Amino acid sequence: MKKKEILIFLLALVVITGLFAGCSSSDTSSTGVSTTSEGKKIDKDKIKVGFIYDGSLGDGGWVDAHNDGRLALNKMGIKTIYKENVPESQKVEPVIEDMISQGCNVIVAASFGYMDYVYTEAQKHKDVIFLHNAGYKTADNMGAYFAKYYQSTYLTGILAGMKTKTNKIGVVASMPIPELYRQIDAFALGVQSVNKNAVVNVKWTHTWYDPAKEKEAGKALVDQGNDVISEEQNTTSALDPAEEKGLAGIGFDRDKKNEDPKMYMTAPVYHWDVYYKQQINDLIAGKWKSEKWLKGLESGVNDLAPIREESAPAGGKEAVEKAKADIISGKLKIFAGPIKGQKGELKVKEGQVLDDNYLEKIDWFVQGINGANEK
Repeated sequence: MKKKEILIFLLALVVITGLFAGCSSSDTSSTGVSTTSEGKKIDKDKIKVGFIYDGSLGDGGWVDAHNDGRLALNKMGIKTIYKENVPESQKVEPVIEDMISQGCNVIVAASFGYMDYVYTEAQKHKDVIFLHNAGYKTADNMGAYFAKYYQSTYLTGILAGMKTKTNKIGVVASMPIPELYRQIDAFALGVQSVNKNAVVNVKWTHTWYDPAKEKEAGKALVDQGNDVISEEQNTTSALDPAEEKGLAGIGFDRDKKNEDPKMYMTAPVYHWDVYYKQQINDLIAGKWKSEKWLKGLESGVNDLAPIREESAPAGGKEAVEKAKADIISGKLKIFAGPIKGQKGELKVKEGQVLDDNYLEKIDWFVQGINGANEK
């Protein structure tokens, strides 16, 4: 072969190779994110996850539950950082920017109120993966996730309904958002499944984290004759007034038997490591895709803390275990009609079941709940 022909052949080979390289589906961005035929991929040693919390570590509830998931990633050998006390406002955006500048290629925003701001950041940083908790907006690089926590609050409602002697059960509630409506509704339906005479009285605090305000709300409910107190707050402060009176209580997010040992029966709990580990393993395998991730008792992402039988009503543990098994099997559907609203209006017809798409945006209370519907 002549030198000229050899040169032409080599040049053609270089061009063809370049074309194939340019068409590759696994080009890696500056953040380490690449795309395979099955989804997005990041090599394990390049993954760095930034967690954003709306409250403080050590709250004994919401933030600690998510942080347990972060620590589970550390045990997998995944690098993580976190930022506490980030407001659910536009102030989260510079926090995200700072984490990305520190090399984070996965951002976890662990509160509903971050949703719109996270979505904005996801549009700006297409080569970063965003995971948003409790919301519903998604993008190619942004997933939403939550647990069917209402299944767990239904179970605690069974205990509360069996335990109360005054037929008055108090709930200290944080923010009037769909998450709280469906959880309190399910709690009330659990109460009603065993006690048709009991009512659920709701006291809003309009904050996730304010121990003084939470305690004040708990005291108001105790003073009104509620002899079982449940709370949906980041701390256990709402249970303190009940503890002081020797009344029964139900926690939120994590096992809180050490905070209020005398009156505590159980708590609906999250095991966020189930979700976080799955997402990271999918990234490592090159199979990560944006989704609205929603699972329940069957997955272990939500459950109940061990029931303290010395505090719980007789037969309560057995009743809860049966209901839990029925929920997992599909025999028990919590939001099956007929269900009436607060004012007695028919909300769910006989034979109808509210699905998760509806529950994602629910904004009303069921009959048997007293308290302002502050949608």
